[in-house]
Amino acid sequence: MTRTPDPLHVRGVLLPDDTRRDLWLVGDRVTFEPVPGSQTVADGGFVLPGLVDAHCHLGIAPGGHPSAGVEAARSLALVDRDAGVLAIRDAGSPIPYPMLDDDPEVPRLARAGRHVAPPKRYLRDIGVEVGAGSLAEEVTRQAGLGNGWVKLVGDWIDRGVGDLAPAWDLESMAGAVAAAHAAGARVAVHTFAEESVAALVRAGVDSVEHGTGLSGDDIAVMAQQGTALVPTMINIATFGGIASAAEAKFPAYARHMLALRDRFPSVVRQAYEAGVPIYVGSDAGGGIAHGLAAEEMLLLHREAGIPAADVLRAGSWGARAWLGFPGLVEGGLADLVVYDSDPRHDLTELLRPRRIVLKGRVVL
Repeated sequence: MTRTPDPLHVRGVLLPDDTRRDLWLVGDRVTFEPVPGSQTVADGGFVLPGLVDAHCHLGIAPGGHPSAGVEAARSLALVDRDAGVLAIRDAGSPIPYPMLDDDPEVPRLARAGRHVAPPKRYLRDIGVEVGAGSLAEEVTRQAGLGNGWVKLVGDWIDRGVGDLAPAWDLESMAGAVAAAHAAGARVAVHTFAEESVAALVRAGVDSVEHGTGLSGDDIAVMAQQGTALVPTMINIATFGGIASAAEAKFPAYARHMLALRDRFPSVVRQAYEAGVPIYVGSDAGGGIAHGLAAEEMLLLHREAGIPAADVLRAGSWGARAWLGFPGLVEGGLADLVVYDSDPRHDLTELLRPRRIVLKGRVVL
């Protein structure tokens, strides 16, 4: 049986309120009513609701293979936690680990089941691969294996075409989105290319992951619908290496990937200016290390020009609300990070947390 943590007291400038306040953490809840006998664990500094990585993969080990088990997935989650990431959306895992949902040491988890991918066109052993005729049925099954999300692979390289191509016909993908929604799950869709993202946005997906192929018209539809974008700029920075490896056999694909990479900062900026909800995701797992949500936030600011205050919203209180994890409000969840200086003035402060509290327990 897990012991209820002792009550804690924190004093500092609370963001986004920008007000110096005292708050108390009682068990896993926040209150602004004084609690006698609480231990003061931070006095001064800037207090931020726990950071969020809204696109990572605890079930994928470094190197791109399935994690060796639940404890391996847990160890990756702790890397994120120790960087101040106190809520995670796992956007597809080849191994199940629902027992971590209630682990007091592990960040809050919003989980998809396995990636739903086309046959023989995706990363080996990572997704469940199905043809168009079984797509809606499989998406419905995966909705029951996550805790609110389904991950759909919308495009990947087609070696017969020599370039990116939709994973299935567009009608079948739209049907899969409808099936996931009917099963009570939201849909996160991996897309790099233009044709697939245009169709899937109009099919009503809940979040576009990466989204390098987005057009201005697609962005306008996303803004109208409230469709989220999780850009994973750290991931897009790897496109140069992908293109180099593919150049000899698939020159059109290599050129396409470089063009998508080069235009992407302006795409993200356009989405921001149009009012598309943007959230922080590193795509950790496989080729990208865990614990890099703060670095992703720096890229959103430096490369896409998103103001620091809005980057903080994308990687903290805004993303938490989107995933259903209340922030530092009365009755909210007891997750916070304290920084010595104001991260709105210098986002590199996110790399230097002074105090981390998860689920009412001091981590750092």
